[in-house]
Amino acid sequence: MKHSAKKDSALETRRFSFVGKHNKGLSILLILLVGLLGILAACSPQTNAGETPAASDTPSSGAVVPTVVSVPDPSETARAYLNAWNDRDYEAMYNMLTTLSRDAISLEAFTQRYQEVEINTVLVGVDNEILQTLTNPTNAEVGYKVWLRSSVIPDLEVNTQMNLSLENGGWRVVWDETIIMPELAGGNRLSLETIWPTRGIIYDHNGSTLSADATAVAISVVPSAIEDDQYGSLYSALQQVTGINAAYWDYKISQEDNPFILSLTEIPYGQFLEYEDILSPHYNALAAEVYENTRLSYINEAGAHSVGWVGPIPAEEVNAWAEEGYPAGAKIGRVGVEAWGEEMLAGRPSADLYVVTPENLLLTRLATTETTPSESIYTTLDRDMQRWAQLSLQGFTGAVVVLERDTGKVLAIASSPTYDPNYADANNPNSLWNTYFPDNVGRFFNRATQGQYPPGSIFKPITMAAALESGEFTPTDRLNCGYYWYGPDGQEFTDWTLAKDRAASGDLSLVEGLMRSCNIWFYEIGYRLYTSGQTDAVAEMARGFGLGSPTGIDIFPEESGQITNPDEQGENQPWFYAIQQGIGQSDTLITPIQAAVYTAALGNGGTLYRPQMIDRVENTAGEATFEFTPVVNGTLPVSEETLAAIKEGMLAVTRNQRGTAYFTFVNRIVDVYGKTGTAQNPGVDAHAWFIGYTDEQREDLPDLAIAVVVENEGDGSEFGAPIFRRLMEVYFNGRPLSAFPWEDRIGEIDPTYFMTPEELEEYLAQQEAQQQNNNGN
Repeated sequence: MKHSAKKDSALETRRFSFVGKHNKGLSILLILLVGLLGILAACSPQTNAGETPAASDTPSSGAVVPTVVSVPDPSETARAYLNAWNDRDYEAMYNMLTTLSRDAISLEAFTQRYQEVEINTVLVGVDNEILQTLTNPTNAEVGYKVWLRSSVIPDLEVNTQMNLSLENGGWRVVWDETIIMPELAGGNRLSLETIWPTRGIIYDHNGSTLSADATAVAISVVPSAIEDDQYGSLYSALQQVTGINAAYWDYKISQEDNPFILSLTEIPYGQFLEYEDILSPHYNALAAEVYENTRLSYINEAGAHSVGWVGPIPAEEVNAWAEEGYPAGAKIGRVGVEAWGEEMLAGRPSADLYVVTPENLLLTRLATTETTPSESIYTTLDRDMQRWAQLSLQGFTGAVVVLERDTGKVLAIASSPTYDPNYADANNPNSLWNTYFPDNVGRFFNRATQGQYPPGSIFKPITMAAALESGEFTPTDRLNCGYYWYGPDGQEFTDWTLAKDRAASGDLSLVEGLMRSCNIWFYEIGYRLYTSGQTDAVAEMARGFGLGSPTGIDIFPEESGQITNPDEQGENQPWFYAIQQGIGQSDTLITPIQAAVYTAALGNGGTLYRPQMIDRVENTAGEATFEFTPVVNGTLPVSEETLAAIKEGMLAVTRNQRGTAYFTFVNRIVDVYGKTGTAQNPGVDAHAWFIGYTDEQREDLPDLAIAVVVENEGDGSEFGAPIFRRLMEVYFNGRPLSAFPWEDRIGEIDPTYFMTPEELEEYLAQQEAQQQNNNGN
């Protein structure tokens, strides 16, 4: 036993010697650990045999207690970062980076990197999903998936991960390009290639082109270079090329204040080639310059407030259109049909998204999509009517609206002053676009839908309707239409015949009162309805005719006008406003398109149709994706008997020798049911109105309703009615048949017509001096 013990002792010695021989540090560590355990045992509370140690929440003095540190959830930081990406809050994202990451890339460079991705994916949003999280005491990895939602390409699904580092108790993002997508590692970038389809064509209802992408020719002239024997042939040539009569070109080119080079028109290149033989003899004075890739208005100024124009995206809208895939510098429809139909006319581009190396080599294609072809729009417009509506307003400020009476289709809509949509292209050699600004004359203001005017006597059919529907009046009631009507306080109100130095109209029925536009009759109606307790009868009838509310035409901005009850109008006695409202004055305001809509309703049996300008939309296969359907806004709140009485009075306006528009329509080609209006406008001359409709009931030419207003020119019979007549002639005869009173020839304005006696005397003296000078030479 003794020998055995010595042997075991020797073995243990060898073991320790082996340890000490190979790792003295480890031996020392083991000895220290044994000693430490002894000390701890000595310091432990002592218990007697069989006793259970007492529990204690407080460690004894000198005990070592581990500290537990709470680490934030890194996935919350990752999610906040990705949500900020969706919000395009690049500064907030940048502030989530680690200090080292921010040192490595500036905020500007960081933002630019993300914006490059945003632009090249046409990014509209970023959705995210956290997939997994690996957390260590001071760093973490978050795997996630993002969907880059695009308006041009299919949504991109990206799987990647984000590294995070713990700084000051919070997680910070260790940034590199793979956080966006793994393919961007090493400085790779995205490149989007798009090809847009050719913009769709806009037609009139007959299929005549109104606006299309084209190679065009700008035609201009140097008036001083035209030789004496060339004028007639030049004007004839321009008439053949443009379809606008020679007298118009004579008037335009012969103005004394013309510039040295006068812009005339723009036409398609193919049309120029067709007529070049008749233009070329005048190249001593004419210039014809070709320019490409333009949006060409085939009716020039006549298309401004109907078809509209195409131009660069406004600076304040660039970001919104970029989200639709429109690149910087793209052009869009700005007003009219061009703007309303932008999505259909533009189509959608084909698109390919590539990953490109720093050496500009294509690495891979991430996404692709096919083009959506553009569509073409057939409007309800009639090209000839539209052109002549605009030309009829030449030299005036005003508006014209022509409707198909029984459907609400807009055949023409014109506003003056106007502009040439072709000038919006800076490459057009004729362009005078910059001269339009500032727009002091309201070229871009659509008076047909936005102009709000006192209606004057074209409101009288509404007052007559209120009278007949009230039960207080009948069509055969009679009243002496003298020069004066006296209010209850003795205040004097006059008829228009007094100011015109005409004989008073005398004894008239109510129907005849409408024919003569007798103010006395309509003062009486306004007063009697108000004092009989039907205080708002006229105002309510006006609302029933659609006034005070938009018509609903959705191609253009539109104003509502204004209809106010007499008791709500001001500080005077309410009856005062009632009688003024009866003749279409007071604070009553309407738009020309409202006037055309209720005029159509008077003629079609009482239906208020919504005015519409789109006949159909066709895809490239010729299939209709939209077709016109009449939309009824309401029905006039009147009986058939009331409509018949108003119709009788409106026909008498143009057919009866005492009618206010008789002399304009004495040689009419069709019957016209009309009403003149001379709307007083404080401080300036009156506005000239004429409304009317036809009732021919022809299958080939649907009946029309037209409203004309000419600002500050005086009588509706003198200015509004002749414009109405010309449009009737163009529609039913194919061309104008008679000159305006203010024209020397159709299309050529007589400069003396609008002169005061003093101006006329000076003008004639200048003409005589010029003639003597010419004879002397």
